[in-house]
Amino acid sequence: MTETFNIVDLFFEAAKKNSLKTAIIFKRNKVSFGELENQVLKTANYFLGKGINKGDRVLILVPMSIDLYRIVLALFKMGATAVFLDEWVSKKRMEECCRIVRCKAMIGGFKARVLAFFSSELSNIPIHMGTKYITDESDNLNQQFSDTTISDTALITFTTGSTGIPKAAKRTHQFLFYQFKALIEKIQPQENDIDMPVLPIVLLINLASGTTSVIADFKVSKPTSLQPGKIVQQIKAYSVNKMTASPFFIKEISKYIISNNLFVANMRNIFTGGAPVFPNEAEIYIKAFPEAKIEIVYGSTEAEPISSITAKDLIKEKNKIQTKGLMVGNVDKNIEVKIIKITNENISINSKEELLNIEMSVNQIGEIIVKGYHVLSEYYNNPEALK
Repeated sequence: MTETFNIVDLFFEAAKKNSLKTAIIFKRNKVSFGELENQVLKTANYFLGKGINKGDRVLILVPMSIDLYRIVLALFKMGATAVFLDEWVSKKRMEECCRIVRCKAMIGGFKARVLAFFSSELSNIPIHMGTKYITDESDNLNQQFSDTTISDTALITFTTGSTGIPKAAKRTHQFLFYQFKALIEKIQPQENDIDMPVLPIVLLINLASGTTSVIADFKVSKPTSLQPGKIVQQIKAYSVNKMTASPFFIKEISKYIISNNLFVANMRNIFTGGAPVFPNEAEIYIKAFPEAKIEIVYGSTEAEPISSITAKDLIKEKNKIQTKGLMVGNVDKNIEVKIIKITNENISINSKEELLNIEMSVNQIGEIIVKGYHVLSEYYNNPEALK
């Protein structure tokens, strides 16, 4: 990689090759790669006019939608940093997060801007904007934006948890490139794929690889609102042949298909992760989608992916759970994993010999440590959490 690099360039390259192809389908709306490219540039120009510049942190309170990705890609283009909170985070937790990142701008829908009236931390953010923008057709879309480097921060997301100081995962343009590379090797997108990515980062990967994405009609912040029948209708209507979603989502869709004796044709691949998947759940997935290759990806906020296992292989190991723990498969080729002694102390290693002293032998239980280009190197403004 060259020192000057912007992760959004992957999208622009894909848009040039797939200008007329549908990029995102959201409810009754759709946008092509070419249209989205044009909208991203206009939005970036609009943000510049509003006072957002390279290096500024921008809090985004927008659910998965075409607007969300237009906004995020525009911020990447400018070299600004997109900041995300969990959708289910409490007001208190949200304000703690805001104190850590100190955003210059906030972008959100009507509800988010109403919330700002009742939060001192949100009110203190200098620039407030909605999700729509007004622009002139004569806007100069070739305007020069500041160059970004591989070490510039593109994205900050907060890890889950309700106690302690919130941990802001800091992702640089280089980190995102290597994470995309690792996940693309895992997902292996094909030209005619129609994917339903419920995990937001995967839709960004689809935009970088020229894959069409269908956004599930489902509010992640309200799991109980999931209507499996509506999702199955979407899958059939748009000939979805891939899904990338949480175990909860896959399980609920699978149970609906089984209980209604349905058959979903064309489903080629299902990827799930973010929570443990047990063999009995894997059996439900396979019964609902017998023709699909179903893969469970293991990872964390700080390193994704770490390893993966197919649903069929997980079922084969079901008798070992009581004594061996939950199988999470083979280590990803882009990462190194070692198992070390369990400790509550901070770990400081200064040589290979010191590392060998704390490493466990095969088949012993311990903690894992990981190394790779798509492993976070730090949290934003939180040295204690980094320790």
